[in-house]
This record gives sequence, structure tokens and C-alpha cells, in this order.
Amino acid sequence: MLTTSIIIPHLNGRHHLDDCFNSLRQQTWRDFEILLVDNGSTDGTQDYVRQQYPEVKLLELGQNRGFTGACNAGWQVASGKYIILLNNDTEVDANWLAEIVSAFERRPNVGIVASKMLLFDKRNHFHTAGDFYRLDGIPGNRGVWQEDVGQYDVEEEVFGACGGSSAYRRALLDEIGFLDDDFFFSCEDVDISWRAHLAGWKVLYVPTAVVYHKLKATGGAVTGSYYDGRNFLYLIWKNYPSSLLRQNWPLVLKAQLKITKEALRQWRGEAARARLRGQLAGLLGLFKMLPKRRRIQANRRIDDDSLTAVLTPVDDPPQGR
Repeated sequence: MLTTSIIIPHLNGRHHLDDCFNSLRQQTWRDFEILLVDNGSTDGTQDYVRQQYPEVKLLELGQNRGFTGACNAGWQVASGKYIILLNNDTEVDANWLAEIVSAFERRPNVGIVASKMLLFDKRNHFHTAGDFYRLDGIPGNRGVWQEDVGQYDVEEEVFGACGGSSAYRRALLDEIGFLDDDFFFSCEDVDISWRAHLAGWKVLYVPTAVVYHKLKATGGAVTGSYYDGRNFLYLIWKNYPSSLLRQNWPLVLKAQLKITKEALRQWRGEAARARLRGQLAGLLGLFKMLPKRRRIQANRRIDDDSLTAVLTPVDDPPQGR
């Protein structure tokens, strides 16, 4: 078995691949495979990869199955002990993979490793230093847009890992499953972090595993607004334990109403209208999530106090995704 499988979902992003693949060629840890899962690209990606990067395994889906569909297809054929999701619009430090593998080997109770993600064009500023989840049901990126002045240089446990560069232990995925295809795009990384915590696993932020990300290069504001609006609610229906929800439902309701009010104020904008459509779809998705919720909560292995310790208080400064 290979140590690591790197799964890269892809759609019409050929112009990003040189930065990504050339940095992977420079890795000091060599025991890995690259799986590029193509969602039906029409920009010549397939021939380009076959000619320029023959070491890359190309999976051609022939249609757009979204971020989750592409990653799940990669998971089905991946052979690594550790499974890494990596955006195609990234460049990784030469020691990135070695640091991830080292973290897993040192910490057998860690199921997910989060990288230190910096902006591609502004490399002293953060995209994320691991992700958080607030008690009011709002997820986000730690340190987003902040200048990197050493404030996130300590390895520590966090709530989650951004799907742009997230690493998973195969043993975790064998237990809880991989990405939920109902999420399609956005928050699927938050969902799997929720499931990992509820099953008793830890998530570790490793600041020496550095990734540079062309943030939002492969996603749009309208698309993201719709799926954020919907999937924020999917997360609550599926994962938020009833015992904690009984305590915090006023916070959750207030946060959702705030999103609604802000979208209504910006009604003329397409992204705002998409956010409202997403919220409506999220409300209607309650019954779809309930069977999954029952399975997840029945296998919960973490108590309320331990779970609350990895969630972020609402009065912390708001940050984005």
C-alpha cells in the first residue's frame, strides 16, 4: 500500500495545473500517487495531462459531478494509507507532504490533518489555519485574510480542515465514510470534520505543512452563496447534537435570521438571491438529513463538554469562508 493518495478534483482548470503538479514533483516525501478526477473538462486538460504529466492518474468522469462527486470517485480507486484532497489551484511547499505524514505517524488518534493555507498572490496572508465551527452553526476559516506574523505557528487541535488541502486517515474513512454527495459543493469538509469528532477522532492543524491557494479561482460567488445557504442548514440537521441544540437553538436561529436579513438588504444582487434560495433548500432538506442524523448520533463517542471544547464561542470575532 502506498503511504498517500492525493485526490485533485478538476473542471476546466488546465491553466492551474503547472503550478500544482510541478510543486508535487518537488516533494521530499516520494511515496504517493496523484489522482486527477476530471468533471468533464472541455479545455484540453485530458491530453495536456497525458502528455506533460504522465505520472498523474487521470480519472475522466465525463460529466460534472461536483466537488464531492469527483472526490468520492477518487476515493474509490485510491490506494493510500492517507487520503489527501487538494485543490487544483494550489502550490504546495516541498515539505508539505512529509509534514502531513509525520503528523499522522506521531498522533494515532488524529483522523484529519489541516494544512497552513496562505494566499497564492499574497503569501504572507492566510486563507486558513484550520477551520472553526461556532456554537451558532456558522463555520469559517481561522485567520482568513490576516497577515501571517506567527500567530498560527503552533501545532494544535482544531475543529476542521479546509477541503482545499485536507488529509484523512484511511482508518477514519473506513469508519465514518467519505464525503457526503448531497453537499455537492461547499461545507462537505465541515461535515466530515463533524462526523470525525462525533466518532471520537481528533483534527490536527500542522503549520509546517504549507499550501498556497489561488482563493476562489475555481468557484463563483453565486454558486458558493447558494450552497453555503443550503449546506449551513444541512450541517445542523445532520450533525449538531440534540443535547447541544437544546442549549444553543436561540443562537442558531439568530445566526440564520441574520443571514436572511443581510441577503434581503442586498436583494438586487444575484449572490444574495442565491443565498436565500439556498436557505429555502436547506429548510426543505431537513427530512433528507434525518436518516443520516440518526445513524451518526447513534454512534457518537464524544460527550457534550469535550465537543463544546472544540467549538468556537459566538462572541469571537467573525471570520469568513
